Amino acid sequence: MEQLAALIAATLSAGTPLLLAGIGLLVNERSGVLNLGAEGMMLIAAAAGFAVGFHTGNPVAGLAAGALAGVLFSLIFSALAIGLATNQYATGLALTLFGAGLSAFAGLAYVGKSVPFKSTFEVPGLSALPFLGTAFFKLHPMVYLALALTGLVAWVLARTRAGLVIRAVGESPESAHAIGYPVRLIRVGAVAFGGACCGLAGAYLSLVYTPLWVEGMVAGRGWIALALTTFATWRPWRIALGAYLFGSVTMIQFALQAEGVEIASQLLSMLPYIATIVVLALISRNPAFIRLNMPASLGKPFHP
Repeated sequence: MEQLAALIAATLSAGTPLLLAGIGLLVNERSGVLNLGAEGMMLIAAAAGFAVGFHTGNPVAGLAAGALAGVLFSLIFSALAIGLATNQYATGLALTLFGAGLSAFAGLAYVGKSVPFKSTFEVPGLSALPFLGTAFFKLHPMVYLALALTGLVAWVLARTRAGLVIRAVGESPESAHAIGYPVRLIRVGAVAFGGACCGLAGAYLSLVYTPLWVEGMVAGRGWIALALTTFATWRPWRIALGAYLFGSVTMIQFALQAEGVEIASQLLSMLPYIATIVVLALISRNPAFIRLNMPASLGKPFHP
């Protein structure tokens, strides 16, 4: 039972960066913007967050720096894709390539170093519970923050006027513009929110989950987060389900290795990405269902 509790806790921790990035990208896409630069933003944020956390010894400052880095790079994307109406797909890919190269260069001085603090937390009174304490109440606060953010985004999109406006901009920007809403400004705000979430996810990886800096440490999680939005058919709680599903696949490979299963480590490392391909292939069998749930203007530039 203790091993199962530890596996559940590890799954929640591994799924947190996917959930954070996925929720941010969901808001982007519900406003009609497709940002393929998630991987690059997470890498830049991981490097920035680690650098600030390393020099200040303050994990909160590191996480804030990561979120800020994500916002700044998302604004670069907004200036090009929304302001200048460049192709969103090409702009996002360029941002990913730029982020990968810049993070590798900026992080050279931090390779092999670790942060000067420990990320161990317990919920008072609950962490001592048998099984439940180990599984759910000895996790980093970012795990709980990611779940709270998921609930908040779900409520805002479904129950508030702001959420209705975001969805309207994603479905029919021409109609939203005709009744007086600043479509491009709303999209910039949505992209900035997505950048902050991707930045938090990247900083979480380098400050909490690992915690150290290694070139390319995001390891495709940005792409998995992008796939999660389709897997979830643009619904927040389904993104949480998908994030923890992929987190469990990641943890299962380590559990199998610990049990001495005679499988090549390279094959086990492929499991999360194989799962992503399989899920997307299954979903793609029903394109009508995807079109029904996908924002109608996703990826399309808007000219007032």
